[in-house]
Amino acid sequence: MFPIRDHNPSGRTPFVTYALMAANILIFLSYVGIMDNARLINGFFAQWAMIPARLSYGEGYSTLISSMFLHGGWMHLGGNMLFLYIFGDNIEDEMGHKKFLGFYLLAGIAAGLLQYISAPTSQIPNVGASGAIAGVMGAYLLLFPRAKVDVLVIFMVFFRIFAIPAWIMLMLWFGMQFIGGIGADPHTGGVAYWAHAGGFIAGAAMALPLWLAKGGTRFWAANEGHPPHPEHHYKTTKSRIPKVTRR
Repeated sequence: MFPIRDHNPSGRTPFVTYALMAANILIFLSYVGIMDNARLINGFFAQWAMIPARLSYGEGYSTLISSMFLHGGWMHLGGNMLFLYIFGDNIEDEMGHKKFLGFYLLAGIAAGLLQYISAPTSQIPNVGASGAIAGVMGAYLLLFPRAKVDVLVIFMVFFRIFAIPAWIMLMLWFGMQFIGGIGADPHTGGVAYWAHAGGFIAGAAMALPLWLAKGGTRFWAANEGHPPHPEHHYKTTKSRIPKVTRR
C-alpha cells in the first residue's frame, strides 16, 4: 500500500519542492553510471554519505546535508520523489518558499542525527531524502489530518485505489517505521527506520508553531482538516474488464 496522489492542489506554484526534486534527480544522474562499480561507488559514498562512525570521530558533519541528495537506486529515488511531490506542495504553500526550504533541511539533519544516535559506531553509509521528506509528512499530518490521499493497494492480483484521510495513511507509515526501527540492526544496513521516525517527529514539532499561529484546532475546524483550497476530484473511467456473475 503506498500513496500515489492527494486531492489537495496548492494555492501557488511550489518552486522549492520542484527544485528539490530536480536537484535529487540531477545529482543521482551524475553518479548513476558508477553504481555497478563497487570500488567507485563505495568511494563516492564514503565521501558524501552520512557514516555515523565518521561523526563519532568528529568529522563529516557536512554529510548530514549532502547525504539527503543521494540515493541508492532508481526505486529509492522514485519512491522518495513521489512522496515529496504529493506532500511537499501544501506544506510549502503554508510556510512560504524560504521557510519551507529551511524546514526541509533541518528535518533532514534531525533525521540523520537520530539515525546516528541509534548506531554511533556504524560504518554503513546512510543516503536518501526520506528523512527530510518524513519531516514534510509529519507537518502534513499536523496541518491537514483529514486531507484525502489516494493509495494504491496491491494484494496478490488485486489492485485498487482507495481515497483515505491523510492521518490514517501517515500514522500507518509512522508506525511501520517505529516498529521497523525496534527490530532492525542499524549496523547491518537496510532501511534507516530511525531516520524516518526522527524526521517525522521533527517535522511535526517544527510545524507546531505554524499550526498554533493559524489557530490550532480552529484552523482544523475552519477547513475541516483539509488545505484551504478547493478539493480536486479525479475522473475515473469504467473498467473494461467484464463482470462475472454467478448462475
